[in-house]
Amino acid sequence: MTLKPKILGLCLILWATFECLAQTPALPPTEPSSATPGPAVIEDPLGRTSPYGTVVGFMRAAQRGNFELAGDFLDTKQNGDAREELARNLSQTMNSGLKVDLDQLSRAPEGNLEDGLRRTRDRVGEIKSGNQILDILLDRVERKDGPPIWLFSSETILALPDFVQQQEMMEPTWFETYFPKPLLEKTLWKIPLYRLIFVPLLLLLALGIAWGITWLLAAFSRLAFRRPSQAYVVVQRVSLVGPIRLLLFAILVSLGGRYGITLLIRHFWNRVATILIVGAIVWLSLRIIDLVAQNVTSQLARKGAPHKIAVIHLFRVLAKAVAVIIALLLILHMQGVDLTTALAGVGIGGVAIAFAAQKTIENLFGTVMLVIDQSLRVGDFCRVGETLGTIEEIGLRSTRIRTLERTVVSVPNGQAASTVTENFAPRDKVWFRHTFGLRHETSADQLRFVLARIRELLYEHPKVESSSARIRFVRFSGSSLDLDIFAYVLAIDYAVFLEIQEDLLLRIMDIIETSGTGVAFPSQTTYLAKDSGLDSEKTKEVVTQVQRWKQDKSLPFPNYPPEKIAEIADSLEYPPPDSALHER
Repeated sequence: MTLKPKILGLCLILWATFECLAQTPALPPTEPSSATPGPAVIEDPLGRTSPYGTVVGFMRAAQRGNFELAGDFLDTKQNGDAREELARNLSQTMNSGLKVDLDQLSRAPEGNLEDGLRRTRDRVGEIKSGNQILDILLDRVERKDGPPIWLFSSETILALPDFVQQQEMMEPTWFETYFPKPLLEKTLWKIPLYRLIFVPLLLLLALGIAWGITWLLAAFSRLAFRRPSQAYVVVQRVSLVGPIRLLLFAILVSLGGRYGITLLIRHFWNRVATILIVGAIVWLSLRIIDLVAQNVTSQLARKGAPHKIAVIHLFRVLAKAVAVIIALLLILHMQGVDLTTALAGVGIGGVAIAFAAQKTIENLFGTVMLVIDQSLRVGDFCRVGETLGTIEEIGLRSTRIRTLERTVVSVPNGQAASTVTENFAPRDKVWFRHTFGLRHETSADQLRFVLARIRELLYEHPKVESSSARIRFVRFSGSSLDLDIFAYVLAIDYAVFLEIQEDLLLRIMDIIETSGTGVAFPSQTTYLAKDSGLDSEKTKEVVTQVQRWKQDKSLPFPNYPPEKIAEIADSLEYPPPDSALHER
């Protein structure tokens, strides 16, 4: 066991010992049965304005040994020692055999109006001993000098002496028979010494048993997962030993609390055990949620779906929040809090929080939308609004983008889900689109030659999609004859596309140079020397070639015939023979 659980366990033992043994807090004030404003209610100084206040106040007074005060909770005309004796007998009788959940007693001044009894009577419970039954009843008694109060019924008080005498209820409890007489008679801080010893021993025993069982379970799990595996790594990372140990300890406390010496101690330990059980279950639920989330996250990472991990994180946070809220509501209900009022307050507070956290909620839903649509994924190169870069992380609130300048931009997920996004990662090919102009001196046959050769280039190149490749003479510009190239390069990586594009542009420059023409300048040029003009030899060769196409009726306009395209498709050597990458 680590140091932290030891400290927590020691603090729990010390706190529980003095809290359950002393039981000295002031009597709780009663709660009004309605929130409707009305005249002020005069509170009884002993808290007898409700059945709950009467029973708890009587038991606390009797537990402190103040039977004179405890007698004020009885509806009897006897006074003095006889009254105190009745209070002592009633407390010992209730401690010995009454099994009741004090939290179920009514805290309203009117009492429980749905128990089938008359309006001025409430039933606490019954004590069985053989064939005899003693009903513990409360009556609402009117007073001249104050508001009505609840007292133990005169019927119960009258039947009490015969019940005690016949069943010998005044004998010491079976706990007390195992302690020496000095520990039973001597007190410290008005607390019997045997109680100061008995309660810590029970707590330490329960803690030791819980620790031993969890140690055995942990040892067995290590044997079961002897070989390293993903499941073993996840289980070790999200330890379940702590919550299971607390749950076992709470169950043992609950079982031991049933044999408490007094009714108040049994009630106290029942409440402590219930709260511990709820806390242990919530703690275990949180660990299981983490365990499931980590398992699903690891599976998504292995399957290459990191974009769904953000939703798993979101669901994990929401599931934890729901578990904690349910646990708090259960604890409040066990403490006697009206959940209707609490839920109404939570609803109003939720509306206020929703208005205050509008952007946060918008970003959470934006995260869900991004993951469901899968428009953005971690590692994708995207343009989100005006931001261009690589997606590094899709969090619960924002998406982190690594820009080309190597900075990190955080875009709120609500904005990312509503804005126009462009994802470059899913594309299967890259668009090759260029427009260039030839000089106005270029003849029609030279232009035909350039068009034909570039078409051949696009059809022959193995990295160009020949079915969609085209080049067209599109316009006469002020200083050029414009040609438009449209093709798709069979590459996904942009760096590879740039290599192929460079090769295509250089080959196009070779074709233009071979045709005897040149690329037009976008501005006017004044020549101060005599222009040598175009190359007559190359012009003659090109014209001869085009004339031969015409004679053979194989002029490739408006396009090459399909059989010719099929014949020359992917026939060009790439990379070029003189490229440094040719050998590779």
